[in-house]
This record gives sequence, structure tokens and C-alpha cells, in this order.
Amino acid sequence: MKKSTFHITKMDCPSEEQMIRMKLEPYNEVKQLSFDIPNRKLEVYHTEEVEKIHRAISELNLKDRLEATEEADMPLVADESHQRKILWWVLGINFVFFVVEMTTGWISRSMGLVADSLDMLADSIVYGLSLLAVGAAISRKKKVARISGYFQMGLALLGFSEVLRRFFSKSETPLFQWMIIISVLALIGNLISLWLINKAKSEEAHMQASAIFTSNDIIVNGGVILAGVLVYFLDSKWPDLAIGGIVFAFVMRGAVRILKLAN
Repeated sequence: MKKSTFHITKMDCPSEEQMIRMKLEPYNEVKQLSFDIPNRKLEVYHTEEVEKIHRAISELNLKDRLEATEEADMPLVADESHQRKILWWVLGINFVFFVVEMTTGWISRSMGLVADSLDMLADSIVYGLSLLAVGAAISRKKKVARISGYFQMGLALLGFSEVLRRFFSKSETPLFQWMIIISVLALIGNLISLWLINKAKSEEAHMQASAIFTSNDIIVNGGVILAGVLVYFLDSKWPDLAIGGIVFAFVMRGAVRILKLAN
């Protein structure tokens, strides 16, 4: 058994991890993958030479570098049942707040809340792909990724168009009370999710990646709260449109990453 260690510069979230897993799934010589997303490191346990594996990873254009190949024993696979339960809870929290923020966002005329809801949906899609596609054929995984990516991209484009419409037309100032209250609740939900993930005390890549995603969501929640405060003090729609546009850009970026899974 051999272990090849790669440094992958652009591997910073679960989307890249899924891309690599799908890319290497057809290779029978690959026996196990170990991801360290915070440090951008991937360990591949394999039986044959590494050149073919290296070429496959390089095709993803994630700025990879092969650091070393050595003889090694394959580590034991930990029981992930507890981790899966936690991820199901995190997925559920994200999806519930997607529905809540989308609904209240349109009622309160806040593009910040609508955009934050789509950010929650993006996370739900990634977690869903990780959990629901386990053991499925690679063609099915790619089909799920393609449908999810296009759906998310469509929602992001609709959101951008609405931001532009409100920017160039006379529209009402959003209800800052709803922006602040719902964002605070979403912040609490994300803090609970982060607590659950950290409670697992896992060094597994998907758990570390989930912690990174949730931490980013907390920052977005803070941005929407700040926008709500600025709407109140400035009596203007511009802070809400600004944060909405920024978050929609992140949602679009996530959609592009998901679509790469289907290639």
C-alpha cells in the first residue's frame, strides 16, 4: 500500500472535496482518501503508481502539488454514524432557515434576507450531496449535482435581477425589524450547528469542512444584521441591496462549484 500526499491550494470547502472524490471514484487502485481542508492537504492511499491519480486530480484545476509518495498502512475507517446524525441536524437547521428567511425576506422586502436564505440552501445542497449520495453510482451523483447546481444558479440569477431592479427603480425601504430579528435567529441556528459539529470532536475532513461553512454563515448573518441597523439609521434601502448583492455573488460561486462536480 502506498500513500501519496498532495497540497491542493484551491481546496477550501466541501465542494472541492466532492469534486475530488467523484473524480477518483472510478479508479480501483484508490483505496482511501483522507482530507485536511484547513491545511489544503489530501492523502491518497493506493496500490499502483501515482501518476494516473495525479493527472486526474490536476484535471480539476485546483492548483495541486504532489509532495510525497511513501509506503504506508491504510488507517482504520472510523464509525461515522454519530457524525452522520450531526450532519443531518445541521442540514435540517440550514433548510428550515432557508424557508424562514426566504419567506420573511419577501414579506419584509429585504434582499439581504433572501440572499442569506439562498446561502443556507447552498449549504443544504452540499450536505445533502454528501449524505444522500453515499453508495450511489457515480452517474447518479453527477446527475444530482447538476440539477442542484443549475437550480441554485437560477435562484442566484433571479436574486441578482431583483437587486438590479430595485437599484434602478423606486422601491420601498425594507423592514429593518424583520432583517435584524430573523438574522439573529439564523445566527443562533448557525451557532447551534457549529456547537454540534465541534461537539463531535472529529478531525474528519467533512466535519472540519462543515465547521468552516457554518463559520462563514455566521459572518453572513452578521452582515445582514449590520445592514438592518444601517437601514434603520440611514432610512435607506442601499445597505440591504449591497449585502444582498454580495451574498448572491457567494451563492453563484457555490453553484459553479457544485456544477463542477457533474463534469
